[in-house]
Amino acid sequence: MAQYKAIPQGFMTVGEAAKKIGVTVRTLQYYDKKGLLSPSAESEGGRRLYTDKDLVTLHQIISLKSLGFSLNDIKQRLISLETPADVTNALTEQADDIRQKVEQLKASLNAIEQLKAEVLQMQTVNFTKYADIIINLQMKNDFYYLIKRFDDDTLDHIRSQFDKESGLDFMDRFNRLSDEIIQLQKANIPYFCHA
Repeated sequence: MAQYKAIPQGFMTVGEAAKKIGVTVRTLQYYDKKGLLSPSAESEGGRRLYTDKDLVTLHQIISLKSLGFSLNDIKQRLISLETPADVTNALTEQADDIRQKVEQLKASLNAIEQLKAEVLQMQTVNFTKYADIIINLQMKNDFYYLIKRFDDDTLDHIRSQFDKESGLDFMDRFNRLSDEIIQLQKANIPYFCHA
């Protein structure tokens, strides 16, 4: 059995580096193959050796990957870590990316909660209306909830007659007219609807 020479001070093996950050050796080998993170040195016996600086870079890679960046994107986004300013810039960019992802996740959660509330109110399975509600939530149309009040023919007519801008304008006018009718009803003022 071959004896490995002692690992130089300040270096760690691929197994030790993987264990410290909580990834597999195979992951580190893959990142090396893809040119994301190569070991800082190699022992006389051919073992890959990593430093604490490599661990910081690895943390940067893992954080960006968890935010949904592809490995190619990550490769472009990796920041040199030679000075305190470099490290600060890397951490600032990472924090900004996380904040943006948090906002996206909050918006997604809000849309899911709104859709769930609409589904419960509709008490019917209608994927066409669900899709319309999702699209309107994505467009940040505050009147998305009105969709459940229209029958399928009316929704088809709206879809075929309006683009995004004119559709939003139509929904706004519809909402204002509905509010006026409700106010007239509350005040017991007669109003006329022409069929």
